[in-house]
Amino acid sequence: MPNCPRCHQSINNNAIACPHCGMTFKAYGHPGITLHRAIGDEYLCDSCTYHTDDTCNFPQRPHAKECTLYDDISRSQLEPQQIYTPRYSLIQSIKLWCQRNSVLLGLLVLVAISLLLAFVATSN
Repeated sequence: MPNCPRCHQSINNNAIACPHCGMTFKAYGHPGITLHRAIGDEYLCDSCTYHTDDTCNFPQRPHAKECTLYDDISRSQLEPQQIYTPRYSLIQSIKLWCQRNSVLLGLLVLVAISLLLAFVATSN
């Protein structure tokens, strides 16, 4: 079980606030939104990925002590996100493309049939 950063009492993992001192752990009282807090006198923005790439739109930037969007830049560099991309054979890829683009495939078949009929009609 983790400890409260303010009173150092043991708390539940899912606690929204500390039952001893009342310090809030989850933003807006919602258990799914983690509230990140700065330690000491430093600001969260100094070590945040969004501040570094200038995509942060948090109103307290660059002096935020608490933030719901915080993403530690040192942690994100150590843990690269790997996206799983399955490898398909050519036949499987064609089948998958036909399933995803069935409307386009239908239009292409309709145009091909129309051109074939026009070619046959003009050759007679």
